Amino acid sequence: MTAATSPAPTPEPARGWIARSLDLVERVGNRLPDPAVLFLLLMFAAWAVSWALSGIQFTETDPRTGQALVVKNLLAGESITAFFATMVNTFTSFPPLGVVLVAMLGLGVAEHTGFINAVLRGAMAVTPRRLLTPALIAVGILSHIAVDAGYVLVIPLGAVIFYAAGRHPLAGIAAAFAGVSGGFSATMGIPSSLDPLLAGLTQTAAHLVDPSVTVNPLNNFYFTTASSLLIILVGWALTDLVIEPRLKATAVDGDPAELPTQAPLEAHEKRGVLAAFLAMAATALLFLLTVLPETSPWRAPAGTPLAEGQSNLLVSQAPLMQSIVPLIFVFFLVPGIVYGLAAGTVKTHRDIVAGMSKAMGGMGYYIVMAFFCAQFIYAFGQSNLGALLAIKGANALREMGLPLGVTLTGIVLLSGLVNLLVGSASAKWALIGAIMVPMLMQLGVSPDLTQAAYRVGDSTTNIITPLLPYFPLIVVFCRRYVKNSGIGTLVALMLPYSITLMVAWTAFLLAFWALDLPLGVGASYTYLPPGG
Repeated sequence: MTAATSPAPTPEPARGWIARSLDLVERVGNRLPDPAVLFLLLMFAAWAVSWALSGIQFTETDPRTGQALVVKNLLAGESITAFFATMVNTFTSFPPLGVVLVAMLGLGVAEHTGFINAVLRGAMAVTPRRLLTPALIAVGILSHIAVDAGYVLVIPLGAVIFYAAGRHPLAGIAAAFAGVSGGFSATMGIPSSLDPLLAGLTQTAAHLVDPSVTVNPLNNFYFTTASSLLIILVGWALTDLVIEPRLKATAVDGDPAELPTQAPLEAHEKRGVLAAFLAMAATALLFLLTVLPETSPWRAPAGTPLAEGQSNLLVSQAPLMQSIVPLIFVFFLVPGIVYGLAAGTVKTHRDIVAGMSKAMGGMGYYIVMAFFCAQFIYAFGQSNLGALLAIKGANALREMGLPLGVTLTGIVLLSGLVNLLVGSASAKWALIGAIMVPMLMQLGVSPDLTQAAYRVGDSTTNIITPLLPYFPLIVVFCRRYVKNSGIGTLVALMLPYSITLMVAWTAFLLAFWALDLPLGVGASYTYLPPGG
């Protein structure tokens, strides 16, 4: 009698070259030191390079001072003592730190009581699964009006939404990250605080050539609004056709007790959701009653410069725009508490404090990374190394004398490369714009078009640089679902978005220019000097 033979195992389907390439990026990236140690090593490298270059006389002029650019020696005695004297303040004033922790206090309560879980499960029952991706990316783009709130709100919710729908949570993080940060310069028909900020720097640079030039804060508004459709379509295609299929081999091994469930809502949960939404509506109504009056203290002070048609509620000087994160805290805290009381998941005030404490406990790893990230960014900024690289790159592009279409593409690439080293959009444009705007004006190119090219490059590499202040936080979000996630995991997830968006968005800008479509309010493609 012969023994039965077991069937031969089915071979795994061959992975394409794109998947294999991204696997390699992930493996290499995850072999890098822990992000906290990586930032420490980068800080030491900045110290060493600043020492080596501090004695060199550079011919480049710093547009911020009008004097020759000087690399500051970070190993000099006064630099070392200043570093230690400001270390605590550098950490506590690190912009993302307060944003993340305050928002997470409210989100922690809403999550701990079960409100977020219940709402998402209810939403999944009525939302077509195939439309989750574009809807999530659109919400990410819309979050730009709330400054950096998208990083701490939309991205983690993207993972929860995808997981609750039976899809891979890392694909949800990738899609949300693409909308929030990869499409940072796109708008959904609502201006953001970035518009007047960049326009002000552009006008300052333009005045080096022609003091009569006026740059409208909404000079790129039509282009950035149209760009939102491009970001959604590109992000939708990449998420569903490239990113999520590759993630099929990546197991979700997070703590099951911490992951969202997909069961239908029970009676007490429905009761809690209804009560929470009523509380949210009452809170929103009360808030609107304080916002709508023309004399509302939420509005910008009288005399604040406004663009044509711009509300004094949506400028950066308005208390409303400066209070976005505290408002997020309140608008999640209130329904979270009400849900818990109605659904029976909250018995005493101690349950509320427990939710906040649990949220802060989960932020421990991020706080450690934020400390070292803040110290590196401080040191790198003090050294002037980022300014040196930006100015040398811009000068090299100017000296090439390329056709305008190629030059615009070069501005996009230069902005993207500098973005890998300098996180602040305004800081980069202050450096690059002061050179590129006057240079192209002399070639007949308007400041509006130059600024639009910069905005494309500035957005598309946000999602692949570990120097983005929120990058460590997103790694933490990934680890909630896949424990061995690291820098390489996130870079491999986002690299297809970065490359595709840079190519497609640059082509989109060139098409706008070739077809002479309006860039924005009061904008043009060409510059004519007075009397020209």
